[in-house]
Amino acid sequence: MMDTFNVYPVYDINPVKGLKSDIWDDNGTKYLDLYGGHAVISIGHSHPKYVKAISEQVGTLGFYSNSVQIPLQKKLAAKLGEMTGLQDYHLFLANSGAEANENALKLASFHNGRKKIISFKKGFHGRTSAAVAVTDNQKIKAPINFDEHVEILEFNNVEAVKAAIDNETCAVIVEGIQGIGGIHVSTDAFMTTIREKCDETGAVFIHDSVQCGYGRSGRFFSYEYSGVKPDIISMAKGMGNGFPIGGILISPKFEAKYGMLGTTFGGNHLSCAAALAVLEAIDEEGLIDNAASLGEYTINELQKIEGIKEVRGKGLMIGIELEEPVKPIREALLFKDHIFTGVAGAHIIRLLPNLAVAKEEIDRFLVAFKKRLEELK
Repeated sequence: MMDTFNVYPVYDINPVKGLKSDIWDDNGTKYLDLYGGHAVISIGHSHPKYVKAISEQVGTLGFYSNSVQIPLQKKLAAKLGEMTGLQDYHLFLANSGAEANENALKLASFHNGRKKIISFKKGFHGRTSAAVAVTDNQKIKAPINFDEHVEILEFNNVEAVKAAIDNETCAVIVEGIQGIGGIHVSTDAFMTTIREKCDETGAVFIHDSVQCGYGRSGRFFSYEYSGVKPDIISMAKGMGNGFPIGGILISPKFEAKYGMLGTTFGGNHLSCAAALAVLEAIDEEGLIDNAASLGEYTINELQKIEGIKEVRGKGLMIGIELEEPVKPIREALLFKDHIFTGVAGAHIIRLLPNLAVAKEEIDRFLVAFKKRLEELK
């Protein structure tokens, strides 16, 4: 009998229902979800606006046409422009963060015809290789593969950035807050230097907002803290509240050409309906402000707890680093306190709750975490 390819370690818990910050397994046990499937749950489980939007759109699935899809894409683009203040940017929709970043790199290469890519240690930009097709009929020439042209620098190293970005650099791709790499937050000087060097050399500044975007940092995009504006912004994860969707926002400096970018399922009408519902809920319920205030509260309270090496993050993207491995604490939180958290490496617990999480739920975690930490002494 065929089975799935076993590459993901999973706990023996089978969730069958979710509501707001809670999920229930098939035994009826209730859990507090402070991880949201790698930050994809942005407005909470089973949000009524979200459920209604998808349910209504499912009724049109028997008729899949541009006449259904394109109006939804335009509504989504307009709402994104309104909420981000980037009305002069353009939207290209994809299926995931990896595909969004791949298209961002393609677009950068098409723009300046270069190959050299700069990224940073502990960064993560997806699990695919950024292959760039050559479209002869549009006379768009670009490198076939970036793998041999990537230079990896130290994150937040201003001098390294100054030295590395030159007239051969195609693009710089960076997360404003590293996710899988351990919730390291970019400094203002670091982001400003990237912007200035890209302007000086004609390189493209790509901000990977796949995990740190969509309000998670307490701003719509985390680069806003530094006062810079990237050329391309990639998005996914919280964009669809669990429904697969990704995309890039593209500055007006780029000229669109037919055949330049492509996707099969990106921007389908079901994913657009989900994404629109997410934006409307974030806007109407003030969820970015909630992420900012509760994130600050959580970080401040964690910094009062003895035994923590470092607390990092902004908004509701928080990393708690310990000297010892966090696996015993994480498993105690899950199996004894019924609280889901994540990890980044062996020593960091990662918190990525939905943006509507309540203070009472954060307090429940803080009490449980302090108790489990004291048990290790």
